[in-house]
Amino acid sequence: MNRSTKTALALTVSAGLALTACGGPKPTPGDRAGAKADAYAPVTVGKGYATKGGNINVLMSSDFQTLDPGNSNYVQTANVGQLYYRTLTMAKETAGRPPTIVPDLATDLGQASADGLTWTYTLKKGLKFEDGTPITSKTIKYGVERTYARDVYTQAPQELNSALADDGYKGPYSGGDFKAIDTPDDHTVVFHLKQPFAEFPALVSRSNTAPVPKDKDTKLDYTNHPVSSGPYKIKSYDRGRSMKLVRNDRWDPATDPNRPALPDTFTFTLSTAQATISQQLLADSDPTAITLDSNGGLQASDAAKLNDPRVKKRTAAGLLGCTDVLNFNTETIKDPDVRKAMALSIDRGSIQVQYGGARFGKVAQSYINPAQRGYVAQHTDLDPAGKPKLDEAKKLLKGKKVPKKLVYGYADTNARYKNVGTVLQQNFKKLGIDLQLRPIPAANYYTVLAGDQMPDIARSGWCGGADSGSVRTTVDPNVGPSLDGKTYGFSNIPRFHDPKIARAMYKLRGTNGTSEELGKKWATLFDRTMQDYPLVPLVRSYTSSVVGSKVRGAQMGYFFGAIDLSIVGAEH
Repeated sequence: MNRSTKTALALTVSAGLALTACGGPKPTPGDRAGAKADAYAPVTVGKGYATKGGNINVLMSSDFQTLDPGNSNYVQTANVGQLYYRTLTMAKETAGRPPTIVPDLATDLGQASADGLTWTYTLKKGLKFEDGTPITSKTIKYGVERTYARDVYTQAPQELNSALADDGYKGPYSGGDFKAIDTPDDHTVVFHLKQPFAEFPALVSRSNTAPVPKDKDTKLDYTNHPVSSGPYKIKSYDRGRSMKLVRNDRWDPATDPNRPALPDTFTFTLSTAQATISQQLLADSDPTAITLDSNGGLQASDAAKLNDPRVKKRTAAGLLGCTDVLNFNTETIKDPDVRKAMALSIDRGSIQVQYGGARFGKVAQSYINPAQRGYVAQHTDLDPAGKPKLDEAKKLLKGKKVPKKLVYGYADTNARYKNVGTVLQQNFKKLGIDLQLRPIPAANYYTVLAGDQMPDIARSGWCGGADSGSVRTTVDPNVGPSLDGKTYGFSNIPRFHDPKIARAMYKLRGTNGTSEELGKKWATLFDRTMQDYPLVPLVRSYTSSVVGSKVRGAQMGYFFGAIDLSIVGAEH
């Protein structure tokens, strides 16, 4: 979660980006939330707009992988999901900063027991689904239970589940009672943990706790019409083509200070080529249009157009918590020295160019960064400017069995990702490796990476997990072990599993302490993990997103990596 065609959810904190010496275009001016000297302060279009009405048209190059809150680990789904479902707590976006965890369906952030092993939440009064039936503690519990049916929901978020007791539970379709959650009455939800978890209020902001009425559960078909608990509901959904959201008249704004719900409707077009999206937004051909596509749907060739004054005033921008990485399949590329050699040979500076240059992000040295709680210094032999170290790479490969052919998989909707593969082809050719490029349908991309068709190399992105300020919620999902500690974890795309490190991470999951104290231990283990090069950090994102001239309240979500749908409005 997390990813956008990045999974889950999901957020890290990153420092300001530096322009290259040759001088790229600077971020656009506007309603900046920071000091004038900060070239990368966030820019909001139409800040403070609060008028209800109108329509927002969301242009997207592909459909959502799922709309089912119980089967989603994707930031795009989380962004649109906050319109039609609510959770116990909510990650409320703030431009340029990690989100703040606030109460949503619950009255507060939860009450912990003295030993930290129990968290109790009380639901607000008057909560209803779109059909008028009450939202109760049992519907919250059932929503969580569904995410344990991993044989059905292959992309269910797992951060909350990994913290809860009752590891043996297999979901509501397999029988048995889920003992990790009690519902003593209709308004009380009690969670039982294996061990204290410092960031637990953030875990229940994940889509696991979106309520689901048991009698409306259609398993995998639930994605076609998840029952709304939020300000909007799905009126129509034509998979791969379009979707329309209209107001949910059973939603009570008095219970929801987080969502102003300004537009009357949201319409989604789900199969527009990214180049077309970019052209339409730049030309303002639809004054109510936005996009959720990564990098605002902009192509690298569009960067100079952002300096046009007519475009500048319609451009929301901000530093994100999202970082793209290259994952090495450690089951097919087993030798850590071979992986390190491949990492050193990569021209990450050229890959940055494929992302649009310094304006669209900086070369990253790690998935984690100094602004996160408990960060400790990370050690890497990668060049900070992204230059390849070919001589060092070749020395590492002496006497090694070097793979002759490897496969790089990429999402087929974005030319940038294919171009990254072309750069890698050129880099690895110098090591005697023939890299083949395999397009993967974007709608199935992360499903493929999680399955037995995972290629040797694949790009992915992460926006920090349930708590963007926490080291743990980046490290554990991406390189941590499975729930039982015996193999690699659910979101661990490189399939990294070192028994010693896995044991230490598994033990750390249950260790008492503050987020800061535990973060140092996670960061230390991550530093050790990265000496084996299961993945290579590429680019940390700075995103500019052009919106239509009638769009207001357009703010770049630090976690979402796109316009925050919960606060956007339309002049009408």
